[in-house]
Amino acid sequence: MAFLGTAVRKVASCRPALSPLCRSATTSRRYSSSSEPTTEKSVPYENVLKVEEGGSGPTKPLPKSAEAVVIGGGSLGCQTVYHLAKMGMTNVVLLERDRLTAGTTWHTAGLLWQLRPSDVEVELLAHTRQVISHDLEQETGLETGWIQNGGLFIASNKQRLDEYKRLMSLGKVYGIESHVLSPAETKDLYPLMNVDDLYGTLYVPKDGTMDPAGTCTTLSRAATARGATVIENCPVTGIQVSTDDMGVKRVKAVETFHGTIQTPVVVNCAGVWAAKLGEMAGVKVPLVAMHHAYVVTERIEGIQNMPNVRDHDASVYLRLQGDALSVGGYEQNPVFWDKVSDKFAFSLFDLDWDVFMQHIEGAINRVPALEQTGIKSTVCGPESFTADHKPLMGEAPEVRGFFLGCGFNSAGMMLGGGCGRELAHWIIHGRPEKDMYGYDIRRFHHSLTDNNKWIRERSHESYAKNYSVVFPFDEPLASRNMRTDPFHKVLTEQGCVFQERHGWERPGWFNQDGAAPVLDYDWYGAYDISKNQNYKYNELLGKEYTFDYPPHHHVIKNECLSCRHGVSVFNMSYFGKFYLTGPDAKKAADWLFSADVNKIPGSTVYTCMLNKRGGSEADLTVSRLEAGAANLPLAPEANGDAYYLAIGGGVAEHNWNHIKTVLQDEGLNCQLTDYSEDMGMISIQGPKSREVLQEILDTDLSNEAFPFSTHKVCNAVGHKVRAMRLSFVGELGWELHIPKDSCLPVYQAVMAAGAKHSIINAGYRAIDSLSIEKGYRHWHADLRPDDTPLEAGLAFTCKMKSTIPFLGRASLEKQKAEGLRRRIVCFTIDEKVPMFGLEAIFRNGVPVGHLRRSDYGFFIDKQIGYGYIRNPDGGVVNADFIKSGKFTLERMGVVYEAKPHLKSPFDPSNNRVKGIYPDNYHNVYKANAQ
Repeated sequence: MAFLGTAVRKVASCRPALSPLCRSATTSRRYSSSSEPTTEKSVPYENVLKVEEGGSGPTKPLPKSAEAVVIGGGSLGCQTVYHLAKMGMTNVVLLERDRLTAGTTWHTAGLLWQLRPSDVEVELLAHTRQVISHDLEQETGLETGWIQNGGLFIASNKQRLDEYKRLMSLGKVYGIESHVLSPAETKDLYPLMNVDDLYGTLYVPKDGTMDPAGTCTTLSRAATARGATVIENCPVTGIQVSTDDMGVKRVKAVETFHGTIQTPVVVNCAGVWAAKLGEMAGVKVPLVAMHHAYVVTERIEGIQNMPNVRDHDASVYLRLQGDALSVGGYEQNPVFWDKVSDKFAFSLFDLDWDVFMQHIEGAINRVPALEQTGIKSTVCGPESFTADHKPLMGEAPEVRGFFLGCGFNSAGMMLGGGCGRELAHWIIHGRPEKDMYGYDIRRFHHSLTDNNKWIRERSHESYAKNYSVVFPFDEPLASRNMRTDPFHKVLTEQGCVFQERHGWERPGWFNQDGAAPVLDYDWYGAYDISKNQNYKYNELLGKEYTFDYPPHHHVIKNECLSCRHGVSVFNMSYFGKFYLTGPDAKKAADWLFSADVNKIPGSTVYTCMLNKRGGSEADLTVSRLEAGAANLPLAPEANGDAYYLAIGGGVAEHNWNHIKTVLQDEGLNCQLTDYSEDMGMISIQGPKSREVLQEILDTDLSNEAFPFSTHKVCNAVGHKVRAMRLSFVGELGWELHIPKDSCLPVYQAVMAAGAKHSIINAGYRAIDSLSIEKGYRHWHADLRPDDTPLEAGLAFTCKMKSTIPFLGRASLEKQKAEGLRRRIVCFTIDEKVPMFGLEAIFRNGVPVGHLRRSDYGFFIDKQIGYGYIRNPDGGVVNADFIKSGKFTLERMGVVYEAKPHLKSPFDPSNNRVKGIYPDNYHNVYKANAQ
């Protein structure tokens, strides 16, 4: 019998040679495997769904047509077909090439942890738990194999325990019981645990364990009872795609060896095999396959009924398996499975002990009894992983009707119920109910989703950092500098610390100690690749690894106050820049945009785009253009109505696809063209911005000649630019949209003209602070698809007083008539404590919501937070409800008194954006500065 302790000592003293390294097209080295499955091995479940070979061909006849065909009989496929049937789509088919769970689901660990650093994920997990522990048994009379043995999160340092305390506070909003335990209390709960090196733990009593076979069997029976058809032993051989009269590609049919099913909807739940299935339809599925492993121990006396354990700092989990444990984790040198086999079913790989050993060491440290415990079996199977360790969901941009439900990063069982329900709602109603942008395939720019270097490097980093503390301002190191603007080099030289968004490098903040360039990815030293030495950018990131204010808090303060009192320049070139033209452009603009954008040419309007339920799919500015000949990239050819759309760069792909989808659904004859790469964009903001720009622009910048929310093409030191008088920070200012070849000369002229006004560069960390101080929304933070403009305090962006119909109007009218059941509120606290979002909001001691976003406001010198609150009684949330309550915010278990604000505490009358400052404002600032 092999013992865990013996295995560690053998591997440590005589490590086998490393597996051969392969080279990709990029010549980067990494572990890889083209292995076929090894001989059959046991897994820690009493039942799997495999049957004896002998039957060939489908288990049921194929229908000629279906409303939807789900491909893949794992957790996600079964959950999706179950929820589709439950929502009323009964003519739905699930096709599985082998038997249910045969790919990766059958060997998954099946852990369910209720707390995550995301409100949406907490809600998704709650639904999975409800389905597995209650609903299925009620519907079918069958047990799913759910075991509620609890979960225990291990903290070996203060930062880790702080992270757990943040989860605990968020859990209170959702009624999730959790307790922070001392080492002694942890020992009482789990007597076999070594607690000598513990800082503390978080105990969640109602976490538990799922059984893959029992769950998927029950899901399939519940779905078929509602009319769905589940067909096994039926591999898919092709996806038929047709092109309609508007040139739009749409799913037409699914082909198999045994017949063809006509269908408008295909759902790709094929897991590791999802990329191959996508190729059949011309759809890019950016995931990779890796070996992922755990070992199952022999019996351990005293382990019965213990909670599952996650020791993130040791990168190991311990799953209770009756009177034994399953031990697994995430390592920095995972093995890639490059040649995915179509014949792989109920199969496993041999375990590479050299890779896995680190988990054994961590497990023995945490539960010393394991050193003398035998290994019953090893389980090493394939799993699919993605660039940000989040699933791939939603309708593919390339083909209408082709939906993704794959890439679940070993969390398919845990997230399956919640994601299956959202995916079903997506298919039936066109959009999910919750904010699923973090999982939506459209979160990735189309230039990245078939870039093998980006997919591989990012997926590796996300896998290796899966158990790392989730800090608010962390940035990836893999596959950086994929998209850079014309200012990148000069800003790098000036100390810019870049953030990555949508593949773009955008300024985060400016380091005062010289350049900190982003280097090529070093794979964290894995696969015999040398780690980057003296890596300044990585060192600066490391200083951000705190739940306190970072060491450069004062630098961001200076950037903010320079903007408030003088002038700052922001590089916002990563913005999406689209033109909407064509015969139906005006009709499209009326329908797409919640605000009335059909003002006179030269006007610019801040607006939202909504979904059918009135949720905010985007916020953006829309500028109406003069008709005329093309002057690209500053102006498109337009014989009639034309519009210039400027959209936050991190969500540009999402916005692009939303607009295209609406145009297709409405049959509108329009052209949407993308000039994001062809123009740079700098924003000059602050009381001194007019004085700076008046020196370089050949147009009058007075309030009368160039009012707020207008734009015009003008000359800047001999270069044509489009100047817009707008502000994302609440100050007098202009944006300059500049053809890329003119970017540097214009920037250099701005900096030269601003030198006597002490102009400085500023980044998005400053924008975050300045914008929250002013009360401006950030999409996907305090404005999401599950928030309406009425709830978000953006009713002014909706043309409700007009008779013009627009997408989502009916839902807003209904909500307005019934009154708001939730709404956004601004909070400030007097204590100087950092908050980042997810902090619980209490009214009179009762949880009513959580902060979506929080930052420090340097001008008002207070911590500011925005969150949506609800009435616990289900009633309307109005001004009286807010004014009459006593509010507190809970941060890491500590409660702080909070003051609610119905308007922004900074410049609520909007004087500053209008250029109205006190007469002596500049003199006062100059005196204070001296």
